[in-house]
Amino acid sequence: RRRRRGAAREGRGAAVPVTPAVPVTPGGNGNGMDAPSAAGLGGADPQLQRFIEVETQKQRFQQLVHQMTELCWEKCMDKPGPKLDSRAETCFVNCVERFIDTSQFILNRLEQTQKSKSAFSESLSD
Repeated sequence: RRRRRGAAREGRGAAVPVTPAVPVTPGGNGNGMDAPSAAGLGGADPQLQRFIEVETQKQRFQQLVHQMTELCWEKCMDKPGPKLDSRAETCFVNCVERFIDTSQFILNRLEQTQKSKSAFSESLSD
């Protein structure tokens, strides 16, 4: 079964554009549903709150790695074999780099949007 590879087939070292399916943002777990947050526990033990925050961060990171792995595998693997050829290796490197760049861009844009909304709200209350 052959899969469409886009830029990965055009030549060795070609950039692979990657857009994450679901951005992982602070306060969310990337699936559209927020994980239980430490703030939602009210007066719970601070040590328990910290544990939940750490576990939630681990979950977000694992989900991001899973998304990246699935996406890059689909884009870069023609036929699995005992060795990774240089074309596939280059494709994987480019794919991971683009995924990270795109995720960072989305997070930065969301932070900027949130800051501008906060500044706008503050100016209205003055």
